[in-house]
Amino acid sequence: MSNTVQPDVVLVNPGNRLQIYQSLGATLSAIEPPVWPALMATFLRRRGFSVELLDANALDLTPEDTARQIVDMNPRLVVVAAYGHNPSASTQVMPAAGAVCRAVKQAKDDVKIIMLGGHVAALPERTLQEEAVDYVCTGEGLFTIADLLECLKANGKLSAVRGLCHWEHGRPVRTAPAPNVEALDEEIPGMSWDLLPMHEYRAHNWHCFGFLDRRQPYASLYTTLGCPYHCTYCCIQAPFKEGERALGYVPQVNSYRLWSPESVVAQIDQVVNTYGVRNIKFADEMFVLNKRHVNAICDRLLERGYDLNIWAYARVDTVKDGMAEKLRAAGFRWLCFGIEAGSRRVRDEVLKSYEQEQVYRTIQTVRQAGISVIANYIFGLPEDDNDTMQATLDLALDLNCEFANFYSAMAYPGSPLYEQAIRHGWPLPDTWSGYSQHSVDCLPLPTKYLSGSEVLAFRDHAWNTYFERPAYRDMIERTFGIETRRHVEDMAAYSLPRRYANGVGMPVR
Repeated sequence: MSNTVQPDVVLVNPGNRLQIYQSLGATLSAIEPPVWPALMATFLRRRGFSVELLDANALDLTPEDTARQIVDMNPRLVVVAAYGHNPSASTQVMPAAGAVCRAVKQAKDDVKIIMLGGHVAALPERTLQEEAVDYVCTGEGLFTIADLLECLKANGKLSAVRGLCHWEHGRPVRTAPAPNVEALDEEIPGMSWDLLPMHEYRAHNWHCFGFLDRRQPYASLYTTLGCPYHCTYCCIQAPFKEGERALGYVPQVNSYRLWSPESVVAQIDQVVNTYGVRNIKFADEMFVLNKRHVNAICDRLLERGYDLNIWAYARVDTVKDGMAEKLRAAGFRWLCFGIEAGSRRVRDEVLKSYEQEQVYRTIQTVRQAGISVIANYIFGLPEDDNDTMQATLDLALDLNCEFANFYSAMAYPGSPLYEQAIRHGWPLPDTWSGYSQHSVDCLPLPTKYLSGSEVLAFRDHAWNTYFERPAYRDMIERTFGIETRRHVEDMAAYSLPRRYANGVGMPVR
């Protein structure tokens, strides 16, 4: 990173892996490229702005270290991006993002700072009031940052900056909304990989089962933005809703934008041939959805013959006939499915409806094609009680997928569930770190029948039960070898301290 010339903007990816993941952050969790800042860098560069990108998370910088580097670069504008490993992880990044902003202001008070992210877009006025920033974005932020840079260069009026929340006469005010970027191939053809410390990134441990010594190098990228579904616990559309309104979308419709297969595979060409990447995550909220898009990407990867280890998100109702075999041939070794709950009543309540038999059929189809499955489950959805949570655990044990994530239900800002919690006065975490699934102060949403601490205690019990079973470990050894089994045994020995996982002391709504 060069500081010989003042950049127009420094894009900052904050992070504190130990706070978010505790001991899991040291070796087990991924260190992911910051997709949104790297896309923003491309968008701004194509408009003639000079850009630096500081990945404090990957470089494991303290807020003070981050602030010193920013002050040394003396940018016109600092952009702090509050995004995380997965689409629902923006809120848990807020403590680290806020710490960076405070450190920068303490080091040099006149540095202009704007914050953006899914959490920020959901709560712009509150973020402006709580954090040491000058501005926040009310949408996805790309046009907002470009407008703001032009405004600062020309000493113009902030009212001309679209999608901005800022102080005016002692109160937060919003400007007119900014549209979402529609022409992705032209405006953001790819990430600015050259600005990233590519040697620092590593894949999740499970992503490299069978070859755990080859978790680096690693890359993640988007092929689409958004999701057409409406699961009530999901906040993925939060940064897009204002831009959708600006483009004339009705509130009931979610945008879903696609890069062309040519643009996607051009990015893969770059990371493979320039950085030697084999492990790749497609970070799309829902990659296996548009069959034409998926097939076209697979066809181009098949032409190249790369030996890739890709994982992506899917739904049990989006894997169509023949897709699994083509995905595997193209290098997809893992698919992640949001199975969520073992009770139809619980699933229907959060608009995640499918037949139980469809879960078994799809998982069997995918695994028969040679693709491993990581299954996501959620405990503590609004209709959950002890029996339905046990049904979810029983389903997980019966499927016995190659890996499983066990989550507690969180009312993330930007999700319909958060709006419902606020409307009804349901108890929420006192701190943003309390929304992190693996933090010390993690506090799930209570259900109609259980307290948040009871939900968390069951979630941790479910995790231990799943990974300590001989049936699971035997399957892992057969599939990936004895070294991976030993790794799983070591992983299962980790214990996360929890402040609220005693099963008592928290209210039931």
